[in-house]
Amino acid sequence: MASVTLLADAVKDATAVLAAAGVPTPAVDAQLLAAHLLGVSRGELGAMLFGTAVSPVGYDEFVARRAAREPLQHITGVAYFRHLELAVGKGVFVPRPETESVVQLGIDFLTQLRQERGDAAKLIAVDLGTGSGAIAGAMATEVAGSSVYAVELSDDAFDWAAKNLSGTGVTLLHGDMRDAFAELNGTVDVVVSNPPYIPAAAIPRDLEVRLHDPHMALYGGGEDGMEMPVAAQATAARLLHPGGFFVMEHAEVQAAQMAELFSKSGHWDDVRTHMDLTGRDRATSGIRR
Repeated sequence: MASVTLLADAVKDATAVLAAAGVPTPAVDAQLLAAHLLGVSRGELGAMLFGTAVSPVGYDEFVARRAAREPLQHITGVAYFRHLELAVGKGVFVPRPETESVVQLGIDFLTQLRQERGDAAKLIAVDLGTGSGAIAGAMATEVAGSSVYAVELSDDAFDWAAKNLSGTGVTLLHGDMRDAFAELNGTVDVVVSNPPYIPAAAIPRDLEVRLHDPHMALYGGGEDGMEMPVAAQATAARLLHPGGFFVMEHAEVQAAQMAELFSKSGHWDDVRTHMDLTGRDRATSGIRR
């Protein structure tokens, strides 16, 4: 008869393995992997750790994959973003918590427009470079009655976005943000973008990013990584009507470059830099002139 391992012991051992591998949050990840395999919430798992529950089948394999710095979300196949549960895996950028505060700026602007124009008014929002569909899905599900459009160039990421945005009402285009949605020129209320922006010579600090996130979603083009941010800014200017709102995520070290890009383009008023929850400058916004 095969021996069994108590869940509490397995999670304790897994935490030690993940810590030794340099995983930033070993205890949390050990618990989340176990909870996923058991089909319970992390809170329910906490209660089970005090009982006689045994380690789930496949737990050691999952822990080994995480110790090899495969993203937790790739192992479970799920990423949580605001109110959304997104399917993710190889070939798509895993949405980050800092992007939740970026899309909040767009949602706030849409919500204000809804209050000003009334429930019957049509609101149009665009997500440039949607990846998993996180930004577009959040705008579509959190601001009722909005017409949301999203574009993604990567074949792999497009398939994930199509899965995640199914049933949300988002119009998803497989194409290049630089010439997308010409039929919407001058009519859009809000544009949000988290484009690739990492400079060519930069090496992402996190192993999960460096080893598993697609390069197409990371590197912005050119030595300074600014080609895609410049393109996103130009497309936003083309799509928005005067008074429309654009916000773009970027690296904290690019805040001054982004503010200069917005200001020198001549398209934007009220250019602002926005901090993420850790106090880093991670987004720039402007109002279309």
